[in-house]
Amino acid sequence: MPDHPVAAPPPGDLVTAVRGRQVLVDGSLRAATLLVADGRVAAVEPYDVDVDGPVLDAPDHAWVLPGVVDTHVHVNEPGRTAWEGFASATRAAALGGVTTVVDMPLNSIPPTTTVAGLAAKRRAAAGQLSVDVGLWGGAVPGNLDDLAPLWDAGVFGFKCFLSPSGVDEFAPLGPAGFTAALRTVAAFDGLVIVHAEDPAVLAGSPVRAGGVYTDFVASRPHEAETAAIARVVAGARETGCRVHVLHLSSARALNLLADARAEGLPVTVETCPHYLTFDAGAIPDASAAYKCCPPIRDAGNREALWDGLRAGVIDTVVTDHSPATAQEKLRGDGDLQQAWGGVAGLQVGFQVVAHEAAARGIGIGDVSRWMSTATADLVGLTRKGRLAVGADADVLVLDPQVPQRVDAHRLAHRNPISAYDGVELSATVTATVLRGRVIAREGAVTAGTGRLVPRP
Repeated sequence: MPDHPVAAPPPGDLVTAVRGRQVLVDGSLRAATLLVADGRVAAVEPYDVDVDGPVLDAPDHAWVLPGVVDTHVHVNEPGRTAWEGFASATRAAALGGVTTVVDMPLNSIPPTTTVAGLAAKRRAAAGQLSVDVGLWGGAVPGNLDDLAPLWDAGVFGFKCFLSPSGVDEFAPLGPAGFTAALRTVAAFDGLVIVHAEDPAVLAGSPVRAGGVYTDFVASRPHEAETAAIARVVAGARETGCRVHVLHLSSARALNLLADARAEGLPVTVETCPHYLTFDAGAIPDASAAYKCCPPIRDAGNREALWDGLRAGVIDTVVTDHSPATAQEKLRGDGDLQQAWGGVAGLQVGFQVVAHEAAARGIGIGDVSRWMSTATADLVGLTRKGRLAVGADADVLVLDPQVPQRVDAHRLAHRNPISAYDGVELSATVTATVLRGRVIAREGAVTAGTGRLVPRP
């Protein structure tokens, strides 16, 4: 059959099948037709099987992949909706092939640290979702008694900080509080996810005001991560709690993490597209769009993170989409110590990693595993992140013959500030399907098709 453009109903319509010459099934690409019924994959059939009803027919050269499951997104609603919100974030997700996001508990007011805060978050999300959304809870000083009720109410786990978070309403845990949280969560086999930077190392590091990017990196050195991750590993060893290290920036922690895995400790780790793409030596000074904590480091460190992915030491890749208003992001007029830290990249994260992986000879199957299957497995969403019978029919079409130049002003994120502005990418997500419904196609999105998903 000759190559042909995506031919599908407009966004919002259900399909009975998704067909392609390069469909990712059981870890390999092959020609196949996914039959869809009741929002799930009902069968995986040969490419030329007869189908009744509307079909999403991918170009022969395009990849048909499971929808991305991004387990690290800051939606910021309610309370800081000027930074981002459920409507804008999930629209951006849909355009980028992300069919499920798990929202972080901080930067919203109230934070998701109590059952009441969780209820407020759910009310804020109602009717606004273009993709499926799960919610993390938070572990902060004084809320030990809230953790089990939050777990019972359906959060996917509990985020904590070991150093200041940047917002007053989400304070960090000290050593005793961290251990107590681990013991509490271990009792019901929950998951604790950790922003791992050591406050003592940060306090002893040089802080120079101004816009010199390397000065900012020096203020948050490798040792801040390695010391904190050592504490996380020790906590897992002492309590048996499942722990997950968030947004790994420093490759110097890889041996420590590999040793923990070899020891049999329940420790997993993620990294992010910005750490896999940029390097400190190429970041312009006073460019707050690149500021994040922990920071983007040097090119050698970046390549070592890719090695960690190849070796299986790093489990997942997530965006850590953390936007802010221009007022917050550009606070200090170029002073990186004052600017809000966070990279906005939800809409392009998967395409960025696919591009960078291809440049290193890494196949799209590995990228999909890191960003869809492994992330879904981390949070127990075993019906997400894979194209298999019984799985949710969440699908993206990635077309390597449709390059793109990222324009922050054309992204669906609420604020047009992104480190990826101007980046040239070799492929584009041209269609996204959520539970058998086309939710995004060639720039158009259907709102209101997503659901709040509790922990299974």
